[in-house]
Amino acid sequence: MELTDKSKSETMTDHYNIIEREVVIIGAGLTGLTAAAKLVQKGKDIQILEKQNRIGGQIQTHQEEGFIFESGPNTGVLSYPEVAELFQELDGLCEPEMAREESKKRLIWKGHHFHALPAGLISGLFTPLFDWKDKIGMIAEPFRKKGRNPDESVGELTVRRLGRSFLNYAVDPFISGIYAGDPMKLVTRHALPKLYNLEQDYGSFIRGAVAKARQPKTERDRLATKKVFSMYGGLQQLVDALGRHIGKERITLQAENLQVGPYNDQWEVSFTDPEGKNHTIRCRKVITTTGSYELPALLPFIKEESMKQINNLTYAPVVQVSVGYKLFLGSCPQAFGGLVPSCENQSILGILFPSACFSDRVPGNGTLLSFFIGGMRHPEYLEKSDEEIRSIVRNSINEMLPFPKEMEPDLIRIFRHNKAIPQYGTNCEARFRTIEAVEKEYPGLIIGGNIKGGIGMADRIRQAISLAARA
Repeated sequence: MELTDKSKSETMTDHYNIIEREVVIIGAGLTGLTAAAKLVQKGKDIQILEKQNRIGGQIQTHQEEGFIFESGPNTGVLSYPEVAELFQELDGLCEPEMAREESKKRLIWKGHHFHALPAGLISGLFTPLFDWKDKIGMIAEPFRKKGRNPDESVGELTVRRLGRSFLNYAVDPFISGIYAGDPMKLVTRHALPKLYNLEQDYGSFIRGAVAKARQPKTERDRLATKKVFSMYGGLQQLVDALGRHIGKERITLQAENLQVGPYNDQWEVSFTDPEGKNHTIRCRKVITTTGSYELPALLPFIKEESMKQINNLTYAPVVQVSVGYKLFLGSCPQAFGGLVPSCENQSILGILFPSACFSDRVPGNGTLLSFFIGGMRHPEYLEKSDEEIRSIVRNSINEMLPFPKEMEPDLIRIFRHNKAIPQYGTNCEARFRTIEAVEKEYPGLIIGGNIKGGIGMADRIRQAISLAARA
């Protein structure tokens, strides 16, 4: 996309042109797009620079043979009022779709069957997922001592407060589904801050949950319904709506060799377009929303030691496989999905059932499944061939789901994500402190993205609004 604006100060040289903007945003994923949309609303003169040839980052919806499927995130959660408010602002450009009520059910694999994760006290008492010792031990949970290790892992916290079987058959598969990670390596206060705060603020998960439920809620608080959402037509509709709201003239795609540097009391952002032409933008603020692995080349002026602290993230690799049946003769579980605990030693992390959750995802009486493979449990699976991945998926369908074995899928699409999900471990505190120090040293530089602040879509939207407020 050509970057010109005759209404702004513009200087041409033999090698590149220099234009001026108030704010430059690096990265056109959900964080960058949401921040840009907010700044445009405020009347700011902004430019987004994106190295890919499309907007949306990990979010991408595909339509093929009547199926609508995702190659990145499948859903979000209305965790914060900011998400609902963004949907209201985009009204008419896209329409959110809430998951069906019957799809609230979550399944956990144990032995040779999927079992429903308990949703209440009675079902919790009789579920085969947890040991009786741990079920009875729940009575004592409100009276257990509060943890004092700020870097306690999710797994350690779970065993201490709930017992080993709750780790194995609730928290471990939950972490696989969210982070594709290891609960013994993720630090609770960074990976699951709401859970950490329940214990720290109330001394107990149970007491905290009861107290939170009793707290009065404002009208704005009630916007955070905790419902699972997608968009009619897939999550790409949200991305495209943000793009239209921002305006294509403010988005530059295929920006290569991106580099940011201080310039007097401003910033210079240089890049190369697909034709090999060099461009420079001078601006007052720069917001980065890229992965940590992009930052050393993007911000070369940051001291090496500081950059090591910022760029200290491990990312879980994930293989995602969409499987579609046009004429389905079996029965697909009426559930959100099924997760597989690591102790069960299966080849997959879990299965989502998008066609059970949302409308118009399949042709006719079809069914759509989404498999997740690899993660921190099996990073080597990313290197498996397509045929090996298909074999894993077919075996999982035959062994785990009540599908007729003779029924062949009409659609199998494989997506590999080398750096899919950041893992919030013990190195988070050093990263957060360093980012704060760097931003203080270099006023006008704002470092965002999923290197901090959460990995879910709601987290990205909430952070983006915060970033825009600082610009």
